[in-house]
Amino acid sequence: MKVDLVGGRFDAVLFDLDGVLTDTARVHAASWKKMFDAFLRQRAEVTGEPFRAFEMDDYRLNVDGRPRYDGVRDFLKSRGIELPEGSPEDPADRETVCGLGNRKNEMVTEVIKSEGVHAYPGSVALVRYVREHGLRTAVVSASANCAAVLEAAKIADLFEARVDGMVLEERHLRGKPEPDSFLEAARQLGVKPSRAVVVEDAISGVQAGHAGAFGLVVGVARKSDEDALAENGADVVVHDLAELIQ
Repeated sequence: MKVDLVGGRFDAVLFDLDGVLTDTARVHAASWKKMFDAFLRQRAEVTGEPFRAFEMDDYRLNVDGRPRYDGVRDFLKSRGIELPEGSPEDPADRETVCGLGNRKNEMVTEVIKSEGVHAYPGSVALVRYVREHGLRTAVVSASANCAAVLEAAKIADLFEARVDGMVLEERHLRGKPEPDSFLEAARQLGVKPSRAVVVEDAISGVQAGHAGAFGLVVGVARKSDEDALAENGADVVVHDLAELIQ
């Protein structure tokens, strides 16, 4: 499907971060697995229940694209596990929803510091392309590490607005799959949702773009999940954002 982003139909493009602009989605997925597998293994030893590892489907369906604590909450619910909510100040070794989320965040932060961040060349090329044609750009991410990742990837200056996990918490906005974060980005840029494009690699993200009635929802199939993205709200699916450059 040919898509013309710069022909006058759109005023802005709203990009997800992890898996769309940078390769940090793999870091998040690996950190979620490491954290949850350790938790589930310890729980199995205590309860006598069989150990069931955290799988990619768990990540894709319950965690990917969601705010950190929502991801913990939704995954635990899928396994029938109840934990106290705790608070965002909980230490990483506390067995609460927030404690587990903070444990995972520590893992991600360590990897980013030690390995750095890589931006996808095709994605950077598309951001520059739409900006050169007068479209406005924003980053929309559930990650509280969004600003640090953008700086590490040396692409922070390519975006006029950033709606991330910190903004969601400060403004009490619902995370993906609800459309609040994308709607807030459109508001900050001064554009109508119908005149904005959402670019996402997560099922929860394309669901959010569809729910917000945005002009176009682009799915980026980094995980061989073309069908799932299309079924959940993507109007067009690509494997690399360079495909959208005319």
